[in-house]
Amino acid sequence: MTKIYMDNVSGTPMHPKVIEAITPFLKEGFGNPSNLHQFGRATSEAIQTARGHVANLINAKPNEIIFTSSGTEANNCALKGILAAHKKKGNHIITSEIEHFSVLNPLKSLEKSGYSVSYLPVDKYGVVNPDDIKKSITPSTIMVSIMYANGEIGTIEPIKEIGAVTKEKGVFFHTDAVAAAGNIPIDVREAHIDALSISANQFYGPAGIGALFLREGVRMLPFMEGGVQEGGRRAGTENIIGIVGMGKAAELANAEMTQRMNNVQNLRDQLRDGIHKNINHVYVNGHPTNRLPGNLSLCIEYIEGESILLFLDMQGVAISSGSACTSRSLKASHVIMATGVDAALAQGTVLFSLGIDNSGDDVKYVLEELPPTVERLREMSPLYHQKQKGS
Repeated sequence: MTKIYMDNVSGTPMHPKVIEAITPFLKEGFGNPSNLHQFGRATSEAIQTARGHVANLINAKPNEIIFTSSGTEANNCALKGILAAHKKKGNHIITSEIEHFSVLNPLKSLEKSGYSVSYLPVDKYGVVNPDDIKKSITPSTIMVSIMYANGEIGTIEPIKEIGAVTKEKGVFFHTDAVAAAGNIPIDVREAHIDALSISANQFYGPAGIGALFLREGVRMLPFMEGGVQEGGRRAGTENIIGIVGMGKAAELANAEMTQRMNNVQNLRDQLRDGIHKNINHVYVNGHPTNRLPGNLSLCIEYIEGESILLFLDMQGVAISSGSACTSRSLKASHVIMATGVDAALAQGTVLFSLGIDNSGDDVKYVLEELPPTVERLREMSPLYHQKQKGS
């Protein structure tokens, strides 16, 4: 049976060289890095090597990288940890309406604890206006948290411009870069970023390992307590296998970034053009050009995205209908709705997220299977028949 994976936004397969790098540690990497004997030294050195590779990926210093269990934990650590360490400064946070729930939900909890949160709107492409951020900053503002790029619609935010605003105003700038890190170039120095969240399974590393960049000098109360690991900022025996895998994945992503971007973007554009040629009433979500290389988010009118997903799955093609964290919900995505898409049209959202393992043959196969799938589903759609009668 044909198996084509175009759901890389939900998680990427591990790169063969990552598997090769972690295999020895499955057998011999059991020494606790906190111990001074040879077994502990071996794993400690491996962790520091990996820390360096992750730092290089975003132009950070190795001591500014804190390993976590995921991008979600990194977001929670940044928000709750930095805010708690600077609560005397104020109680105001600025974010956007299209953030991932690992940002929105902690902020909702913080609101119940007395913090004030401003949720900024986005334009029809999902772009946050840096001027809106500037106007929203008050004397009590502690932090601005705006994602680097949106995994659902692909839009890349004006991070450098936002960073310039936060630096001028003297507030902390956190960005959820889970969808971006390892897929597009990031420079935390150039963008004046104070904290940045990463997840290894977005760039062909293992699942269950992430990292938080915390700029040197920025205080954060530890989210996890009970040990001195990660410079006392994140307690718990280190996930050696995950960290080694993340380090290798970061090293590969850094070295192959341009080639990967060009190849994946070319395939995405072929898929987009083929869909527009063969299917009518299809609309692209997100910014038309300033977007993640492999992201193609579409609204296909008159049918539900979940139905397309299930029918394509029967043909061996795996896609998404939005964020993996909300894929079991029948509600339209909060991200799509925030861009002003009509609720009925938003139900027809599908997301093709291509990766380095996809090929031209994969795109060709999808373009053969998708049009008849859409046609079949539209034949069962009362909305489509109503439209046909009215036209």
